Amino acid sequence: MFVAVLFLESCRQQTEENNVTPQPNGNTADQIDNTVALSWSDMTLRLVRNSPGFSPPVAARAIGYAGVTMYESVVAGIPTKRSLVGQLQGLTTLPAAEANKAYNWALSANAAQAVVLKGLFANTNDAYKAKIDSVETALLNQYKSGDVAVNERSIAYGKSIGQAIFEWSKTDGGHEGYTRNFPADYKVLTGAGFWEPTDARKVPLQPYWGQVRTMLARNAALPVPSIIPYSTQITSSFFAQNLEVYTKGKSLTQEEKEIAVWWADDPSDTFTPPGHSYNLARIAIRTAKVDLAKSAEALARVGIAVNDAFICCWKCKFTYNNIRPQSYVRYFIDPNWMPLLSTPPFPGFMSGHATQSGAAAIVLSEVFGSNFSFTDDSHVNRVRDTKRNADFKARSFKSFWETAEESSYSRFLGGIHTRQDNDTGLREGRKVGQNINALAWNK
Repeated sequence: MFVAVLFLESCRQQTEENNVTPQPNGNTADQIDNTVALSWSDMTLRLVRNSPGFSPPVAARAIGYAGVTMYESVVAGIPTKRSLVGQLQGLTTLPAAEANKAYNWALSANAAQAVVLKGLFANTNDAYKAKIDSVETALLNQYKSGDVAVNERSIAYGKSIGQAIFEWSKTDGGHEGYTRNFPADYKVLTGAGFWEPTDARKVPLQPYWGQVRTMLARNAALPVPSIIPYSTQITSSFFAQNLEVYTKGKSLTQEEKEIAVWWADDPSDTFTPPGHSYNLARIAIRTAKVDLAKSAEALARVGIAVNDAFICCWKCKFTYNNIRPQSYVRYFIDPNWMPLLSTPPFPGFMSGHATQSGAAAIVLSEVFGSNFSFTDDSHVNRVRDTKRNADFKARSFKSFWETAEESSYSRFLGGIHTRQDNDTGLREGRKVGQNINALAWNK
């Protein structure tokens, strides 16, 4: 509880610096500061980092439902916005706020997040379950008013939204995905050009994830992109793609190593790649000093983006089961080669980093603008990577698309992906993001 209070006090100070006046009794969510949004999105990322089984696809899904919950719990209090009910697959109804009744939207969002995160992270440890309760209590004490009826109505509404969205999440095919990251019943394809293990794992990560329901039907309908045909001929495009990865890996500059390590977002050490995108939304919220209404929209857009991007990407990965550069280079170029970064345990084409980064950049640009300058400090407190001789230094950008391009390029520098993996991922991620922006967000 003490830790939660300290964290919320920090958020409160940031809010005062943002010149957004807290008005928890206001009838609109744009009259409320961003503390609730920042507190719960931070908790979401902490849960991703500290709960077992939250691989990137599973983490993206949880972030997606958390973001939608944040938005739906306050959208009735945003005069210019409309609900996503009827626009997202399977989301046919949600509890409605009572007409002509006052709501404390900070309390609604607070209650909704506590409910949905307890459901999405049901397997987290007791310490983090207690942290969820502590944050909920601290925010309740900070934002409750003297009007008991308004407080109770707002909390009850938030809880009903959180529970309804959690129930909706159970129907997408990814429920409790943290229990089956490496399903034993999956039959690994064998033959020339197919993915093969590069570590002790014999089964790839989440091979069925491409069958999970996307939030947008239009994203589910995106065709699987084409791939450069596999070939071992030294004159082929496929050989050239892998030779480029190998050649670059032998001449990395210090800055290039730091770029690769910054964006690696290893699930064992960080809040994963989709968590990095969610954190970029948090950085934008702080940088732009926006209110609860705009914060909720930003988190929802990014959440949907990373969720759908990973599903589309995994559908592509297991359509082709494409060999990774590490395996190809060792077979046909240099048997002793090792990439800078450890090769993830799943097929190469297309890049998950590129796809989700591209989708997130497109939706963030819609909310905050295409020329939004900010500093990404996601990993500044991490200890130096001695294995790769690289420090974690904050990186500054002039647009969200710059982050997508650098995230994508980092996988080439790390020896994880070829350029076709990355270029295709960025292109497909852009489509995912554009479909999200095309939803009817405004009245």
